[in-house]
Amino acid sequence: MGNKRPRYGAKRGLFFAGSLAQAARMDPAPALKELMLREPRRTLAVAESVTCGHLQARIGAISGASEFFLGGITAYALDEKVRHLGVKRAAAKAVNSVSAAVAEQMARGACGLFGSDFALATTGYAELSAEWKVAEPFAWWALAHAPGSRPAGGGKFIVRSGRVDGPGLARVAMQERVAARALEELVDYLRTLGNW
Repeated sequence: MGNKRPRYGAKRGLFFAGSLAQAARMDPAPALKELMLREPRRTLAVAESVTCGHLQARIGAISGASEFFLGGITAYALDEKVRHLGVKRAAAKAVNSVSAAVAEQMARGACGLFGSDFALATTGYAELSAEWKVAEPFAWWALAHAPGSRPAGGGKFIVRSGRVDGPGLARVAMQERVAARALEELVDYLRTLGNW
């Protein structure tokens, strides 16, 4: 019995005892659903680059997400960011589509594309890039709020954005960190609104 084998992945760090319970305590998903479904009901869209679907997956995992989540787009390439989200090509190209301004344009574009009250966007580097002299992963999240009537490609927005650093994180861990942060920021913002 002294030769008891560790559970799958335990040696390699793939299994973390208690991490699911801890994640459930920190998970903003239940609060997000409650806040989005308060009267007046709100809608959400997503535009992703660096998180490449991780943000949409987190939202889609919420039971009843279809009551507030209109959809999302993964616009990885600059041409797609320009075509679908209205990102300004020259400015985005100069920074490889990674800046607060680009994330904000993506969020506003997602509001317009889906006709949502809110949109989240992410862009950044999930890993190192010698070409762009990126020594540690970092990303930007943005939140756009279209108060009043939903814009059909225009209108005024309240926009917030922030940076997420991921020193030492592997690619998927960085993508997850950015997706989690974007959701946390949305929940925090919704809590400040009350009933609008």
